Amino acid sequence: MNRPAPVEISYENMRFLITHNPTNATLNKFTEELKKYGVTTLVRVCDATYDKAPVEKEGIHVLVSV
Repeated sequence: MNRPAPVEISYENMRFLITHNPTNATLNKFTEELKKYGVTTLVRVCDATYDKAPVEKEGIHVLVSV
């Protein structure tokens, strides 16, 4: 399945990256993409489709919305 490319949005001094929700199988590529954009905090607003521990191991803080 092809996923849409990430979209970066800037507002004042903030940057947001809108992405698809990965699976555990695609998590390595997803994490590399986040690092490429300089992501330091990830806000998960979808159902959990992946384990957040590998993302946090790469130094990216994961926040989960309820």
